[in-house]
Amino acid sequence: MTVPCPLESEPTPRILVLGIGNILWADEGFGVRAVEAFHKAYEVPENVTVLDGGTQGLYLVQFVNEHDRLIVFDAIDYGLEPGTMKIVEDDEVPKFTGAKKMSLHQTGFQEVLSAADLMGHYPERLALIGCQPLDLEDWGGSLTQPVRAVIPAAIGTAVRILRDWGVPVTARPEGAVAPPLLENDIDFDNYERRGEPAALNL
Repeated sequence: MTVPCPLESEPTPRILVLGIGNILWADEGFGVRAVEAFHKAYEVPENVTVLDGGTQGLYLVQFVNEHDRLIVFDAIDYGLEPGTMKIVEDDEVPKFTGAKKMSLHQTGFQEVLSAADLMGHYPERLALIGCQPLDLEDWGGSLTQPVRAVIPAAIGTAVRILRDWGVPVTARPEGAVAPPLLENDIDFDNYERRGEPAALNL
């Protein structure tokens, strides 16, 4: 009698939720503010890393190499109405991650994906949650209202994608304080809210 060998379970995918951009140039900070809001609102299991990628550029390759799936928040010039959110997934993503630079300050992500591909670590699943910017030239300025207003929908989209991937994302308990994702007083409360008491509560 032949006893079948038990099937090995597939390894749990390592997932990176990444926000990129430059908070010093108004709406270029969308990706950073979106990932910060996601981190404050939701808890994720140990196989999920939430990262403020800022303007690290090619230094982000090491993080992409360490993960199997990737969700990216970024300000993208789709040529749409300011504040419009667009989700692009898998093979379509490279078309929207650097084909058209929005400004001299933009952190391109296409090079990061290309480098990861050359190193044999291209993500098996990839989702880009982008927002059309309004203002990219306001040095030191906050996000504009159309872009700020789309952040709740953006993080809701990330939650949906993660759950579609089988990740048990849970809302943080009311009043819970998440460990800071951004240091040195550049988090949303200390930077974006300067002189704006009625700003969107993220």
